[in-house]
Amino acid sequence: MKKSPPVHRQAETAASFFPVVGIGCSAGGLEALQEFLTHVPEASGWAFIVVQHLDPAHTSALPELLQRITPMTVVEATDGMVIKPDCVHVIPPNADLSLLHGKLHLLEPVAPRGLRLPIDFFLRTLAEDQEARAIGVILSGMGSDGVLGLRAILEKGGLTLVQEPRTAQSDGMPNSAIRDGVADIVAPADALPGRIADFLRHPARSHRHDLTPHPKLLNTLDKIVVLLRDRSGTDFSLYKNNTLQRRIERRMAMHRISAPDEYVHYLRANPHELDLLFKELLIGVTSFFRDPETWAFLRTEAIPPLLAERPSGSALRAWVTACSTGEEAYSLAIVFLEALKEIRPPARFTLQIYATDLDPAAIDRARKGVFPANISADVSPTQLARYFTLEDGRYRINREVREMVVFATHDIISDPPFTKLDFLLCRNLLIYFGAELQKKLLPLFHYSLNSHGLLLLGNSESIGHHEHLFTPLNNKLRLFQRVDDPNSRSALRLPNYATSTNSLTNKPLMDTGTDNLGQLTDQLIQQTFSPAAVLVDGNGDILYISGRTGKYLEPPSGKTNINIHAMAREGLREALTGMILRALKDPQPILLKGLKVGTNGGTQIVDVTVQALQHPEPLRGRVIVVFKDIPTPPARHRQTKLVPADSHNALFQELQQTREALQLTQEEMQTTIEELRASNEELQSTNEELQSTNEELTTSKEELQSVNEELQTVNAELQSKVEDLTWVRNDMTNLLNSTEIATIFLDNDMMLRRFSTHATKLFKLIPGDVGRPLSHIVTDLDYPELRDDASEVLRTLMFQEREITTHDGRWYRVRIMPYRTQDNVINGVVITFIDITEIKRLEAELRRHSAQ
Repeated sequence: MKKSPPVHRQAETAASFFPVVGIGCSAGGLEALQEFLTHVPEASGWAFIVVQHLDPAHTSALPELLQRITPMTVVEATDGMVIKPDCVHVIPPNADLSLLHGKLHLLEPVAPRGLRLPIDFFLRTLAEDQEARAIGVILSGMGSDGVLGLRAILEKGGLTLVQEPRTAQSDGMPNSAIRDGVADIVAPADALPGRIADFLRHPARSHRHDLTPHPKLLNTLDKIVVLLRDRSGTDFSLYKNNTLQRRIERRMAMHRISAPDEYVHYLRANPHELDLLFKELLIGVTSFFRDPETWAFLRTEAIPPLLAERPSGSALRAWVTACSTGEEAYSLAIVFLEALKEIRPPARFTLQIYATDLDPAAIDRARKGVFPANISADVSPTQLARYFTLEDGRYRINREVREMVVFATHDIISDPPFTKLDFLLCRNLLIYFGAELQKKLLPLFHYSLNSHGLLLLGNSESIGHHEHLFTPLNNKLRLFQRVDDPNSRSALRLPNYATSTNSLTNKPLMDTGTDNLGQLTDQLIQQTFSPAAVLVDGNGDILYISGRTGKYLEPPSGKTNINIHAMAREGLREALTGMILRALKDPQPILLKGLKVGTNGGTQIVDVTVQALQHPEPLRGRVIVVFKDIPTPPARHRQTKLVPADSHNALFQELQQTREALQLTQEEMQTTIEELRASNEELQSTNEELQSTNEELTTSKEELQSVNEELQTVNAELQSKVEDLTWVRNDMTNLLNSTEIATIFLDNDMMLRRFSTHATKLFKLIPGDVGRPLSHIVTDLDYPELRDDASEVLRTLMFQEREITTHDGRWYRVRIMPYRTQDNVINGVVITFIDITEIKRLEAELRRHSAQ
């Protein structure tokens, strides 16, 4: 059909920018598919790909049927076909359909008939190829095909729509999508095209083809982040802005809200929308054994060396972050079990997996361990048979795997990490975080892992500039191993870690290295001062000494103390009191002139300069104390006393210094009082927290009591079952004894499992013979082929019956049958012996009478 010129120009100039709609339905969903296509807006510019469950052995008439009801061109897909707007591309029979760079590719199905999931297969490729332009539609159909495909579209920011189950001829596929939370819009088939058109007409979608964020959101993004934090307790401010903006735009388009301010108002008026936006931002998309090559490498190349380092066995620990509904955590458990089965280590190894996520609903689903039938697309038949149980069309993880995993809600940004780990999986999470948060988390991961622990990231993630913390085991697969780095703690920032505001005590000078410290100090002194000097910290502890300071400082007797206040000589000690703290508060140098410092047998007049340092950066927050000798004035002839004026000035200066020292001491006491008051408040707060913890413990105690009651209930149920089994056993024993039929039960190895009382008349049996081969038991039967016949029955599953005599002339009818369990499993044979001696005697008499 001829297309309008505008559509042709769009296809030629922006072929990769038109929306692509993937439609999945079963063969019985033709009516819903026709309703959908007849309501597509004219010249919409959308491309449609229809994937239907078709009979692989018959030619499909679907293209002809659809062409009758739509003006769009309907074609059957061929290998290499380029998708076009206003065109319906239909999957051919007996083929899987994929999309790459706007071209359709046909693949031969590998799954047997009845297990194929063509809708999931195509929608996944649609999501990877078209990303946010992808639109997935699920119409009438049986089963759960399409759920995984819709999840992939959601992860890429596309749109997912599902037919209202009540209007569907078969509601299996729609109900599965809704139950798994992957449906953005649920409506009747004829209403879905209009909802797509509304979504695509939204300004946030229509103004761009390069997926850049809506510029007006910049002013309201912080408000939305605050609302989310108040609602969920999660701070999204450290997430990438582009990620937040695209997800918010998507929700705005679904509600047909164009102005960001209106959406903020809508959020405040509708708290449920905050919950939906919260789930949207978590992007909870996962699958079993995602990137199979990665899991194969873990099983064969990564896990064996880790086990080899522990020849005596070990209990390993793993942490799976952002686990969503648990597929990745269970995948790790299965791979570990498979690795153990392949290696068969002599020692015992276990793995405890901690799987965490922000979404409580996802954690609840993960704990149940129940998954749709279409996981068969990702899990091999062998793994399904070994680690899953099929229940009501869904797969439940078995107990062995389930007990390896502990699920919990956890915020990786603010909650304390799990530690002493051997495995840490953080796949496709860092890509949504900003650079600062990534720099914080990677040292945290290093802290959490044991030596040689393994870190697995997503395909688009890396360790950045943290090569000193991790070494790649396989860079392509993003698998890294922890490197033991003694300096890693310096870059570590644990969640809720509060740095001190006191720069004087929080920046140890030794971080720069002793040699560098001396070089910087000498350079500063040589450029600015020349006399003797010392470098001290805020407490007065001496960090570096330059020049000869013996005239001013001397070590005190007793325990070593390098504090300047303890080492200062008489006359200097009093003057320096409070000067260091005063210098730290005032950047201007403090000059103390004419101090009389006691020396060995005399005094020395000294000028002292005290100054806090601002530059260079490594010396910031330190104080330099410089000593400068003042020559003693020459004694005047015949004058032995000081001039009264000079004596008065000296006394006045000492008094002034004493006043300043007292004032500083008073300020320090006031500061100490305030600190004590703050500490008291903190203690009160801690006391309240302890009371809260006590209440939580009380609640936990009540919960444990409840669990104990549940266990008692379970114990009572088990006791009841034991009693029932005892009665069943008694009934069976009495039944066998009352029939007077000798019965023997053998296992698959022809070992005696059980026998009735009457069997002891034919075999010399005692209770201790259970577990012995029947051929080892002495018998009265003239039946040497008994074991061979029993083995033949076990092989062919066909019963045998013979008439056998005993050594004393008795006759028995021997019947050998397979032993079947309730699960229809053959587990040995059952042999019955019926005494037919009387029958044989009567037969002999009849023959004798007949002969007469």
